[in-house]
Amino acid sequence: MILWGHALAALLFGLLALSQIRHAAAALPRMAFVLALGAMALWALAVAGIGATDLTAQLLEALRNLAWFAFMFALVRRDRHGPESGAILIVYGVVATIDLAAGALALVQAALPVADGAALIAARTVLQMMVAVSALLLVHHLYTAVVPRARGGIMLVVAALAMMWLVDLALYAASYAEARWPVELIAMRGLAMASLAPVFALAVHRNGDWRLQFSRTVAYQSLSLAAIGLYVIAMALATSLLATISGPSARIVQTAFVFGSTAALFGILSTPWLRAWTRVKLAKHLFAHRYDYREAWLGFTDTLGQPGEDAAPLEVRIVKAVADLTDSTAGLLLVRDGAGLGQGAAWNWTGEAPATEAVLPAFLEETGRIVALDAVREGDCDADEHAAVPGWMLARADAWVLVPLLHFGKLTGAILLARPPVNRAPDWEDLDLLRLAGRQVASYLAEARAQHALAEAQRFDEFNRRFAFIMHDLKNLVSQLSLVARNAERHADNPDFRADMVATLKESAARMNDLLARLSQHHQPRPEAMAPVGVLRLVQRVAARRRAQHAITVSGDKACTAMADAGRLEQVIDHLLQNAIDASASADPVSIRVGAEGSDIIIDVTDQGAGMSAVFVRDQLFKPFVSSKVGGFGLGAFEARQLTMAMGGSVSVDSREGAGTRFRITLPAAIGEAMEAAA
Repeated sequence: MILWGHALAALLFGLLALSQIRHAAAALPRMAFVLALGAMALWALAVAGIGATDLTAQLLEALRNLAWFAFMFALVRRDRHGPESGAILIVYGVVATIDLAAGALALVQAALPVADGAALIAARTVLQMMVAVSALLLVHHLYTAVVPRARGGIMLVVAALAMMWLVDLALYAASYAEARWPVELIAMRGLAMASLAPVFALAVHRNGDWRLQFSRTVAYQSLSLAAIGLYVIAMALATSLLATISGPSARIVQTAFVFGSTAALFGILSTPWLRAWTRVKLAKHLFAHRYDYREAWLGFTDTLGQPGEDAAPLEVRIVKAVADLTDSTAGLLLVRDGAGLGQGAAWNWTGEAPATEAVLPAFLEETGRIVALDAVREGDCDADEHAAVPGWMLARADAWVLVPLLHFGKLTGAILLARPPVNRAPDWEDLDLLRLAGRQVASYLAEARAQHALAEAQRFDEFNRRFAFIMHDLKNLVSQLSLVARNAERHADNPDFRADMVATLKESAARMNDLLARLSQHHQPRPEAMAPVGVLRLVQRVAARRRAQHAITVSGDKACTAMADAGRLEQVIDHLLQNAIDASASADPVSIRVGAEGSDIIIDVTDQGAGMSAVFVRDQLFKPFVSSKVGGFGLGAFEARQLTMAMGGSVSVDSREGAGTRFRITLPAAIGEAMEAAA
């Protein structure tokens, strides 16, 4: 299986390389791809004819890896003017160096006796595992950074390379654990490599523009992996040296050295200063730009939009999001306080910030300039900037930059940032990024304040709406009491009139107290209490209170029972009855009839007044603040319909000019079970 599997792989990769030779000069990635296919064929042929552990096969395997790294490197370097060319060269150079070191150990092992080569075999196997892991990281980079329109062909190459080095990693790990090369895994590797050849062939026919974008994350991961590998090698060499010079106590000395050095290394690496210093140095020497703007902006927006009840307030999140961009350790939001700036939200900021005078916000709003406080301290700024910065900012040694928050040219505030762990002067990248972030968070602040103002306006609107309805009810009460007072002059000697007048006064006083309660901002409307209501009895009670001001006739079926809120229904009838009285002449009575139609209870309130036009009924009658009466509020019909709809009913109107008006209230009838429950 080892012979035929690797021979088949050599044949397939050789044919594929020969088929692509005529295209090799078309582009550098294509040439590197053909060379990698040829190296793959030579290595497979060597394993099939000589063996996987032979020196030639080992050297050809290292050459195979270098060829594939060259192909990947050619894809990355296709844009010769890319900003991360230095980082690309270092990452691939480190991985290639490890691969060459593994080949060099194979040469050294071949020159030594078999008994002396066991340690070198283990070391070479470790290096081969490191090569496989590094290669998988670079393949992951290809997967994440490939141009979307080129995914057709390059994605197949990425999958095939990942499978190739995963198989290699499994073989190396097993050989290291068993201290031998497992024959079964070598045979399986030959079959796996042969199965990958059709994948590469398919990729050739689906290729596109294999242009890649280099990722900082992959660069940092690769460098970290290389550093870990070097650390492991250094530990192995150090422990071997200690074993030769420590004599009988070698094991104790080795253990103490490994634990001590590892603990010291972790202690050093855990310091925020070292991590920040490393990021600064890598960004400065490996990349043309300090920031990975995609990652920076994703982190910025994630901090601003952090969900959940436990999330910090918006202003605190704003300060933290801006501070995180430059690794600042703290930040303070300054908000408009009259003409100056006062202390707002803080993140990790200690101490109080005195209010600033108007000169600072005026300067920031006029220039939009980010103030580097170190430059102001050293006098390396113009006179206006030096005069605008307050003394307490300059007195704080940790104050680094002041970022204005401008929204449509208006200053909404400013953010004062503390120094990052590694002190440095803000450069043009810092200023550009902070300027853009300042505009973004200024829009967040402006929107939040607009929402707050809108909520406050809505509270005032709710108060005004409630007050408008109360004024309407108060007008009805005043009209009712005025009619009672006029009728009292003619009917004061009538005992029945006096009884009605007393009832009307009591009812008016109770309604006024209710109006005062409704006017309170702490008043909450009571929920609808739906229950069977004897409609005729309720109508008669309402009419009895109003007979002192106008003649009212009531008729209907006593058995009519509706599902309604008695208090709300009484309020609806009172509204419509008052409208009918206002529209009627003193000699024309208002009639109320209660009846049933199918499963509904109807209440008709009819007057013989001037009536309304069809256009007014359709377009204006049930609109708030629209009235046909002089001095009317236009809320009676609107509120009556709203209350009726809340009880599951409706209000309709039939009116003709010069012939009067009939309002009809329709409510659902109470069914037998509800009436029995109420009883």
